[in-house]
Amino acid sequence: MKQVGIWLDKKEAYIISQEGEREQKVKRIDSEIESFRPHGGSGTRFKGGPQDVVQDSKYLEREKHQMKMYFDRICEYLHEADAIVVFGPAETGQKFIKELEHSHKGIAAKVKALCKADSMTENQMKAWVRDYFEGKNAIP
Repeated sequence: MKQVGIWLDKKEAYIISQEGEREQKVKRIDSEIESFRPHGGSGTRFKGGPQDVVQDSKYLEREKHQMKMYFDRICEYLHEADAIVVFGPAETGQKFIKELEHSHKGIAAKVKALCKADSMTENQMKAWVRDYFEGKNAIP
């Protein structure tokens, strides 16, 4: 039985897969999502000068497409998994689960849990996944 744990945030994902007792493999995937920092304001030092128009929707739409490509790259490693647990900080895990339910229903059916977890070292992630699938209290 192949069990997979995915630690992810907006910057990167770690896919920890294990088959058997203690055999674990780790794959790191960069998100390649740009950090958007649109700057608006006037182009002059005078108060009330002309204002730059910032198109937030353009930046958000680009981020949404980059996020979908990031999630699709993660899914390439999940087709052979029998059980999946997703963990990590922020709401990226929730967005990932929504994308699975929308575009990858077969993989979404294998997801057992979504857990909140802080930043971890690679060894902590491996231990967390091992403990989760062994039925121990895996929440750090």
